[in-house]
Amino acid sequence: MGERGTRPVEVTDDPGTSRYKARLGQELAGFAQYVDSEGLIAFVHTVVDPAYEGQGVGSALVRTSLDAARASGTPVLAVCPFYAGWIARHPAYQDLLYREESRVRD
Repeated sequence: MGERGTRPVEVTDDPGTSRYKARLGQELAGFAQYVDSEGLIAFVHTVVDPAYEGQGVGSALVRTSLDAARASGTPVLAVCPFYAGWIARHPAYQDLLYREESRVRD
């Protein structure tokens, strides 16, 4: 294995499987499972192969998928604890979080 940063993490969206997939070279290093509904994307589960932990795979998955959500103007529901924790540590992404607003008025 190379040291952290020697191989870039490539992240792509695979809408057919509802996953963002992270690769190091040709190897699948991890994925982020999502549910995309009209007007909201929920990130529900993130997996990083133990062989690739500590190499920025999880962060690359989150950053790439959140940047795509921002570009499309889609609010994010961070069901996955990894996503929720990452967003909590990166204030620049907190504005993407879905905030339920009641439509009931007094």
